[in-house]
Amino acid sequence: MKIILIAIGKTDDDYILEGINKYLQRLKHYIKFEIKIIPDLKKTKHLSQDEQKSKEAELFFKAINPTDEVIVLDERGIELSSTHFSDLLNRKMIGSVQNLVFLIGGPYGFDNSIYQRAHYKLSLSRMTFSHQMIRLFFVEQVYRAFTILKGEPYHHE
Repeated sequence: MKIILIAIGKTDDDYILEGINKYLQRLKHYIKFEIKIIPDLKKTKHLSQDEQKSKEAELFFKAINPTDEVIVLDERGIELSSTHFSDLLNRKMIGSVQNLVFLIGGPYGFDNSIYQRAHYKLSLSRMTFSHQMIRLFFVEQVYRAFTILKGEPYHHE
């Protein structure tokens, strides 16, 4: 299985990039992991929120394949403990999912077409974080999930 994180807009802060890269290096020992960045939309000043979400959805659909299993990271999604998240990843691997794709939307969330395409909505927290911070938190949680699955001493309960 390969995990792909697709996000709108680049990460500007060096400390976030450093953290993401730290966990990407660690993840190489467990699974194939890729981050795809969709460029921010240009000239959005005259677009409504719905128009912006629709244009972002078009870009997401270009980045995912019909056979990909898609999970949107959304504050209204289900919340899982780190242990339950590791169980979810394990079930996907056992179920022979080829590409497990996680999406981080733009500032207004996702277009309804993305929600309809998604298999799950997952929340990392009820709190709101910047889209850049979520990337770091997510990559760390994927790493944590694999250390849980391997019984390694990273996660403590």
